[in-house]
Amino acid sequence: MKRKIAIGMIIVLMISLIPGYTLYGTETGTEESQTESEEDSKTQTESGNGQAAAALDIESPSALLMELNSGQVLYEKDADTARRPASVTKIMTMLLAFEAIDAGKFKLEDKITVSEHAAGMGGSQVYLEVGETQTVEDMLKCMIVSSANDAAVAMGEAIAGSETGFAAMMNEKAKELGMKNTHFENACGLEAEGHLMSARDIAILSRELLLRHPEVTKYTTIWMDTITHKTKKGETEFGLANTNKFLKKYEGANGLKTGYTSAAGFSMSATATRNGTTLIAVIMGSKTKDIRYSDAAKLLDYGFANCSIYKDNKVLDGKNQLSLQNGVKDKITVETRGDFNYVFIGNKTTDDITKELIMVKESAPVKKGEVVAKMEYSQAGTVLGSIEIIAAESVEEQKYHHALERLFQQYINIY
Repeated sequence: MKRKIAIGMIIVLMISLIPGYTLYGTETGTEESQTESEEDSKTQTESGNGQAAAALDIESPSALLMELNSGQVLYEKDADTARRPASVTKIMTMLLAFEAIDAGKFKLEDKITVSEHAAGMGGSQVYLEVGETQTVEDMLKCMIVSSANDAAVAMGEAIAGSETGFAAMMNEKAKELGMKNTHFENACGLEAEGHLMSARDIAILSRELLLRHPEVTKYTTIWMDTITHKTKKGETEFGLANTNKFLKKYEGANGLKTGYTSAAGFSMSATATRNGTTLIAVIMGSKTKDIRYSDAAKLLDYGFANCSIYKDNKVLDGKNQLSLQNGVKDKITVETRGDFNYVFIGNKTTDDITKELIMVKESAPVKKGEVVAKMEYSQAGTVLGSIEIIAAESVEEQKYHHALERLFQQYINIY
């Protein structure tokens, strides 16, 4: 009897493998556009930030407030106009420097030799001399703490071989991050035709740096430090003082970068953390540094007073496998791209939030890293956002020989 059952199973298998048939049913999952939580939430907030936001008296021509984890915009004013960023440019130089370290291009203790071009930078500087060497870490300190143009250019040259090559890398990264109103001509922010950024783009860039390289705050919070110049004239100590005086003016401030030229005015990306919430306040084109600091404080005060964070760090509720059709395996191991975060403004409650698993791809083949589903979050019928669920492994489509192998294994197990 068992032998007849096994033979019958083989016949069924042979029929099912005829073109037009599938072993486990018809493929129903299709690729569709994905929108992660930060994109969905931006639509919610940009439609209107409420009376409290409207009452903010922001003097600077461009401003934007963003919550770090969700990327949600809480306030904006002329945020997409491209303006001169001055030394706020160096946030991109910081990001590419940390990426180079992570990629193994160099270590913090490695030495960078100063070129004639880098030594010749004007504006804010630490007076590096041609042929002088400084460690990667000290170059970071000079650039981040003292906003040194010579150090920023030396860093860019060490990464890309030339400042021109580094500017190309900066623009490529800006494109990758979706910074639509940004173009770089140099590594430091000195005035150059066409060297522009928008407040929104600065926020996007600041968020990327903080999320990918939170260690940057180790440097942005240094108030005073020193480096040692080692040249043919001997060794001399040089003091570094943080150009970001906001660190001492606002509780919880931890970064990120200030900028000023006579043409650009006073700008900054101000970051602060309170009770586990980090906000990014971007100010551009202020007439004075006092207006810059005042506007940044107003934005941060508004954000900390009016936002509450909903966070789900158990998106999959401990379940890391989903069913899969037509694969050599019936289930596929999955993971999320991160936690789900959403910012509520005002007195809105975080209760009654529901989540629903929406399949995007249900059939093999699936490649590792491919989006297979998304978890969508809603409250009272309103979609708040979603988080992508990706394959943690690759699973091949089941072919004729795979099916035979499985069936014969079942046959052997019967006996």
